[in-house]
Amino acid sequence: MAVVPWLFGGLCFRFRYQNPEVAIEGLPISSCVGRGRTAMAAVAADRAAAAAAARQPRREAVPGLDSQRHQIENGENGRERPLRAGESWFLVERDWYKQWELYVQEGNQDSCTFPGCINNAKLFEDQINWRLKQGLVEGKDYVLLPAAAWRYLVSWYGLEHGQPPIERKVIELPSIQKVEVYPVELLLVQHNDMSSPRTVQFSHTDSVDLILRTARQQFLVESHVDTRLWVKNSEGTLDRLCDPHVTVLDAALESGQLIIMETRNRDGTWPSAQLHVSIAEEDEDFQGQPGICGLTNLGNTCFMNSALQCLSNVPQLTEYFLNNRYLEELNFRNPLGMKGELAEAYADLVKQAWSGHHRSIVPHVFKNKVGHFASQFLGYQQHDSQELLSFLLDGLHEDLNRVKKKEYVELCDAAGRPDQEVAQEAWQNHKRRNDSVIVDTFHGLFKSTLVCPDCGNVSVTFDPFCYLSVPLPVSHKRVMEVFFIPMDPRRKPEQHRVVVPKKGNISDLCVALSKHTGIAPDRMMVADVFSHRFYKLYQLEDSLSTILDRDDIFVYEVTGRIEAIEGSREDIVVPVYMRERTPARDYNNSYYGLMLFGHPLLVSVPRDRFSWEGLYNILMYRLSRYVTKPSSDDEDDGDEKGDDDEDKDAMPGPSTRGSLREPEPEQAGPSSGVTRRCPFLLDNCLRSSQWPPRRRRKQLFTLQTVNSNGTSDRTTSPEDVQTQPYIAIDWEPEMKRRYYDEVEAEGYVKHDCVGYVLKKAPVQLQECIELFTTMETLEKENPWYCPSCKRHQLATKKLDLWMLPEILIIHLKRFSYSKFSREKLDTLVQFPIRDLDFSDFVIKPQNESAPELYKYDLIAVSNHYGGMRDGHYTTFACNKDSGQWHYFDDSSVSPVNENQIESKAAYVLFYQRQDVVRRLQPQAPASPACSSTSSAEFMEVN
Repeated sequence: MAVVPWLFGGLCFRFRYQNPEVAIEGLPISSCVGRGRTAMAAVAADRAAAAAAARQPRREAVPGLDSQRHQIENGENGRERPLRAGESWFLVERDWYKQWELYVQEGNQDSCTFPGCINNAKLFEDQINWRLKQGLVEGKDYVLLPAAAWRYLVSWYGLEHGQPPIERKVIELPSIQKVEVYPVELLLVQHNDMSSPRTVQFSHTDSVDLILRTARQQFLVESHVDTRLWVKNSEGTLDRLCDPHVTVLDAALESGQLIIMETRNRDGTWPSAQLHVSIAEEDEDFQGQPGICGLTNLGNTCFMNSALQCLSNVPQLTEYFLNNRYLEELNFRNPLGMKGELAEAYADLVKQAWSGHHRSIVPHVFKNKVGHFASQFLGYQQHDSQELLSFLLDGLHEDLNRVKKKEYVELCDAAGRPDQEVAQEAWQNHKRRNDSVIVDTFHGLFKSTLVCPDCGNVSVTFDPFCYLSVPLPVSHKRVMEVFFIPMDPRRKPEQHRVVVPKKGNISDLCVALSKHTGIAPDRMMVADVFSHRFYKLYQLEDSLSTILDRDDIFVYEVTGRIEAIEGSREDIVVPVYMRERTPARDYNNSYYGLMLFGHPLLVSVPRDRFSWEGLYNILMYRLSRYVTKPSSDDEDDGDEKGDDDEDKDAMPGPSTRGSLREPEPEQAGPSSGVTRRCPFLLDNCLRSSQWPPRRRRKQLFTLQTVNSNGTSDRTTSPEDVQTQPYIAIDWEPEMKRRYYDEVEAEGYVKHDCVGYVLKKAPVQLQECIELFTTMETLEKENPWYCPSCKRHQLATKKLDLWMLPEILIIHLKRFSYSKFSREKLDTLVQFPIRDLDFSDFVIKPQNESAPELYKYDLIAVSNHYGGMRDGHYTTFACNKDSGQWHYFDDSSVSPVNENQIESKAAYVLFYQRQDVVRRLQPQAPASPACSSTSSAEFMEVN
């Protein structure tokens, strides 16, 4: 077998092929590979002595030429075998080697062909740096010898004084091994001294981590100082060398490239980072308590600040980043991760916050990094701190996952096996794919039991969790605000606050209001009023859940029904809108010059007075509180008109359009969702009267049938008119100005019940955990597929806690979402600061000798103040070093007392297991050192 060189890109590729008869440049392949260790024993003289003897005439110290040839040919590398990555080969100048070969072939030790000391001078560019010449070719300029052959030659002939041996390693690349003749020469500089580069050679298979360690040695950087590398590319821009495990070849580094080592500032920042720090925050002499550092609100980013402050005050996680343990575990190739960028950004933030050199920092870099990998957090809209916390924990886990290649794991059901066995299997399967500091710190295990309601099949699985989202006990009652409109025109509308069942009907609302007003429930009609019109008219059986807290609900006192029944003598209820005629040129928000205003009415009209004139008189009576009747002078003024003029000015009423019959059901407009029959156009009751009548007293307004939106019907066919059950009162602007009192029309009084507040009893945190572990039936939207029934079932589900993590995050589900409503529960949840005992909730057999494995102490709280649409997040946290509790409100930080922590705003709770406290702080007492401040330092937190 022979060796053929191929120079490519500075690397000497050595392809092997079977041909034992072929030799290269007179050196058979056997001279490059040995046959065993027995030949080595023949070299008895010391290498240095042998080299010295080679320079002296006393050549008898050198083995015989046959012995030399034998040892070279049968050295330990003489066996035919593949090259081994990492083994050494040496370059020897070809002329010297040919001279030695001739000398050996002659077989005469006294020959004048004696080669003398090994001299590689022709291979170097100079005698100072001993840099290898470029473009050297094997077989023409040099030969390659394995380490054993090189050692023999040096021991016999020595090496020219001052010359270094030219040692090269065998490197392994995909599908090929080669001797690396030309390493990569990189120029190393520091970021603060770019003018003094240092040239260092690296193999193509050397890692970026070796470059970093070499740079730290070259520039004498202390071990506790953080550093990172940048490479200047051909375009002149700088790129981070993030992955320390990447090789020089994979990083595409070339000889002559500039590698810049950057050193972290003592305040935790990097010189290259463009941090937005205000002048007040750039006090280099400031030295505060590490960790007591605010985060500037960048615009609705209080949710992010709150989550970060909670996470920053988890002792073991913060120590993990401060001690740089994360650098060894950054996973740059995880397809589920963020290429290590999220973990690095979080590490930078933690180091700045815990440097003690900042009162507050601006988390621009971290915010941009989060938005880059999670588009839902782009921009500056309001978000949920728990949602960000969930993303952050998952992202940090994947960036720091020690599992580089996730294997396929099949989840198995218990199938009757013991819980201990199934739980251990589930946890091991989880760790085979997920192994990080996040799993070590935050992950626990719960047992999930599903039971099919039909066949009784039981499915038991054990699933990991990162936090507990526990429900709050919900009251079955609800407070609603409504406006009651009495029939007596002298009484103003009344605002009422009533307590009704959450899952009740409209009839329950009427019964509750009846207790305040004395009006019978069957004489009430409930409507949702929006934009001066009836958005919806409710039936008694309609659910109260369809009414939102922001809806304007009006309850009208009526006699009769809105749907008239033929033959019934009940009054007919007429929906009435108020409209004002506008100038023809101004049609904005109007219907052909008519604009809705005021509150609509539901007016009860007796059947025997059901004519246009009768309806006018009834409406005048109902409006008498805020509509003034014309005086006798007003009636005479301008009333003497000709018949033609009067007919011209009168708005045509339904009676002018021919005979009317009972209409078909009307499809309501898009805003109402109501379908009604025309309640008053029965038995031609309005046909015999014309409106307005001729030569009568002056009328303040005219009447017109309209649809449910309040728009006039613009067609003339009787069929269209008959499908319009609503009446509009149309005012001329001048008449409205003179006779309509807008202030009085909008007036109302508050009933005593408005001051009523539904008292909510405080809830214990343990009650929430009990609810979390209570059996429930799956919802229709989320059924379970029963493998026995072979179909989806609404199974019963029960969650039990099996194994708890070191840090237990408890998310209080304050925000409630349903099909018809959204609300925030402001219930006070009372939670212990110390000794939260989970021994009653963990079903795994417990270690009775270690009760601290089930007891937790509070270390942080994320608070939310406000409602659904707006709010503000803050944080309470206990400093791991001082044990002092602080209140973090964006950039503001202040000490607080423990009795201020519990409030209705508590949203996410962070608890630390007591055995972890003892492990991290052996000198500390059993409970966390969360001291109090003097009363003068108290802060009012509601």
